Amino acid sequence: MTRRIDRINGLLRQEISDLISKDLNDPRLGGVVSVTYVDTSVDLSHARVHVSVFAQQDEKETVLNGIRSALGFIRRELRGRLRLRHIPMLELVLDESLDEASHIYGLIDQANPTG
Repeated sequence: MTRRIDRINGLLRQEISDLISKDLNDPRLGGVVSVTYVDTSVDLSHARVHVSVFAQQDEKETVLNGIRSALGFIRRELRGRLRLRHIPMLELVLDESLDEASHIYGLIDQANPTG
């Protein structure tokens, strides 16, 4: 991965996170939503946005659907915020890594009760 793509990934992550937290007024967006990272294709045509949702398991899909419905708005807002010739098509992916880490820490605590 080139430094340029790394920089673009960071900018997209920061701006998308800002848009979700400040500009989306969807009632489905309960819980805490965090953009963990963005993975942009080499030709900058697509970007996979990895999102972590701190909510109950049944609420996570509702939150993701709320964000997915706003992807057109987010992409349109990115045009005005970023100095890129083309804004990539955005794909939303649920990042479960924090839940997995929490589960592993729970298993470690169970295995070592004296802690």
